[in-house]
Amino acid sequence: MKHIGLLLVGHIDAGSLHVGGDYPELYSELLAPLDIELTTYRCDEGQLPQSVREQDGWMCSPSRLSVYEDHAWLRDVEQFLRDLISTETPYVGICFGHQLMAQALGAEVKKADYGWGIGAKYYEIIEAQPWMDSTDNVVLAASHQDQVQQLPSDARLMARADYCPIGGMLIGDRAWTLQVHPEFSPALADSLLATRLQLFGEEKANAARLTLSEPLHQQRLAGWISRFFHQV
Repeated sequence: MKHIGLLLVGHIDAGSLHVGGDYPELYSELLAPLDIELTTYRCDEGQLPQSVREQDGWMCSPSRLSVYEDHAWLRDVEQFLRDLISTETPYVGICFGHQLMAQALGAEVKKADYGWGIGAKYYEIIEAQPWMDSTDNVVLAASHQDQVQQLPSDARLMARADYCPIGGMLIGDRAWTLQVHPEFSPALADSLLATRLQLFGEEKANAARLTLSEPLHQQRLAGWISRFFHQV
């Protein structure tokens, strides 16, 4: 069993909580069968870890915030991510956790010219890792407007998509990030789209909902996360 700290920096929209709960529940359901036990740190309420050594490794949740918003607690989380890298403590960042790590290491994050990336998206794997099952394309649900604009100097490109050139990063051998959501089931992704039609635009949202009829690689990515934490 690996004990992993979940840095909670955001929440599932209230209108979709009935599908699978909030991020702690979603990630527990995804990873508990693979010998990952999560402890949640509610960073947005001021509950931050005292040390990187409190857990075997760390994850950072998605968020509806932007990483460049002015919140004191968010700067504290950003510094904690730098501490993880400097101590070579295992880390996986998803969506916001991908963007915040990039910003923490000096890269720019801003709203993409593409606009919202929503629905099922294909991500090409650029650099294979020992904890991956293969380098076949990954298909997962996306929901983001911000994008990482360049790789930090200490990072390598792990994944990309046609609309998102920096879709995943590797930092050394003990940290990696991904823009898309392994915790989003088709039902949850569809609910989030249905409840935010005004935000996304009805035509774009409905087109994105149609893409969710194909299988998403949730279990494949859960395997990556579990093997990564167990191997490092």
